Amino acid sequence: MSNDYAYKVGGSLSEEAPSYVVRQADNKLYQNLKLGEFCYVLNSRQMGKTSLLVRTMRKLEASGVYCTTIDVSGRGSQNIQPEQWYAGVVYTLVANFQLANASEFMRGWWQERLSISPVQRFGEFIEEVLLNKISGDIVVFIDEIDSILSLQFESDDFFALIRSCYEKRSLNSNYKRLTFALIGVATPSDLISDKTRTPFNIGCAIQLYGFKVDEVAPLLKGLDNIENPAKVLQEVLAWTNGQPFLTQKLCNLISNYHKTFISVEDTVINQITTNWESQDEPPHLKTIRDRVISQETRAGSLLGLYQSILRNGAVPVDDSPEQIELRLSGLVVQTKGCLKVYNQIYASVFNLHWVEKMLNNLRPYSEVFTAWVASNYQDESRLLRGNALQEKAEGRGQMAEGKIPVRNARSGFKAQ
Repeated sequence: MSNDYAYKVGGSLSEEAPSYVVRQADNKLYQNLKLGEFCYVLNSRQMGKTSLLVRTMRKLEASGVYCTTIDVSGRGSQNIQPEQWYAGVVYTLVANFQLANASEFMRGWWQERLSISPVQRFGEFIEEVLLNKISGDIVVFIDEIDSILSLQFESDDFFALIRSCYEKRSLNSNYKRLTFALIGVATPSDLISDKTRTPFNIGCAIQLYGFKVDEVAPLLKGLDNIENPAKVLQEVLAWTNGQPFLTQKLCNLISNYHKTFISVEDTVINQITTNWESQDEPPHLKTIRDRVISQETRAGSLLGLYQSILRNGAVPVDDSPEQIELRLSGLVVQTKGCLKVYNQIYASVFNLHWVEKMLNNLRPYSEVFTAWVASNYQDESRLLRGNALQEKAEGRGQMAEGKIPVRNARSGFKAQ
């Protein structure tokens, strides 16, 4: 491997990174933003969203578009108020676009409009300042948009304002020069539930898939110290299914340990899956695990769904909240109308034994649940009743493979 070549394991890749893999999403995001379309990239973590953002922004800037990014995860704590939050967004835009001295602008223009709501001031800022000060096309990237879900105030107004910028194009042609792109780990329905105000039904969803065989040529250079690098790279993809983080990591491991390299399988077993918690640096597998089990109220239902996928190989897609959440964890992927485990590495680490262990940790409900599943969902003596059922259903979620204990008005409780 040449001295100037390096795989990137964790974090975003710079625009000149030699190991950057161009995907279909790169061209689609760039072209749609050039056309002024509202775009959003909503996917699981460590799929290369931020790298895509950086590269697209630089490409747009090279074509004469004014671009900036706002990372809303850095807007403050959960207790931040709308006044502070919107002020932070405007401050960032003023500073990044060098529209004025940001501190003086906030003490003047922003404070002079305290009689109207923060979101109204943000709207006025866009029309009176941003679109007047900048004469060219503008793209505002909003990264980590899922962080907005932790705010204690209503955030629907923010998305409604974005939509209004597109609706105003027929009245004010200046708005045709402004477009937004949202990046994060969420679904449109997570971010805003009011379909009459949502911008997502007028925008373009950019699907971000794993690396394909015909896209990964940039990764070959780092394997030139290995015999038959093309074949080795194909075997890497067979294990990772093109998952960007794992593909970069596995290629990096093979390259670094080329003198002792035996096979891709040997590298996976010894360097990734065996004692995986101690080898998971930077964290990747732990991030997936935590997304699945961190919230006790939903952990049972997610584990039950995943257990069914492992046992059956796949389940039909129905876009239930549980399926969507499991997809956002990155653990599973939608393929031909079905949900499957994303790749062999995940299947090896998060296997049936791991699922059973996690379910057993959800005590005391887990013991009853396990016995109920073992009876093929028939032993009603195992079902909770009355207050006990209500407490566990509310506090721990439903943990069956598409079957949950429910109350029947006539006959008490049954499996459904």
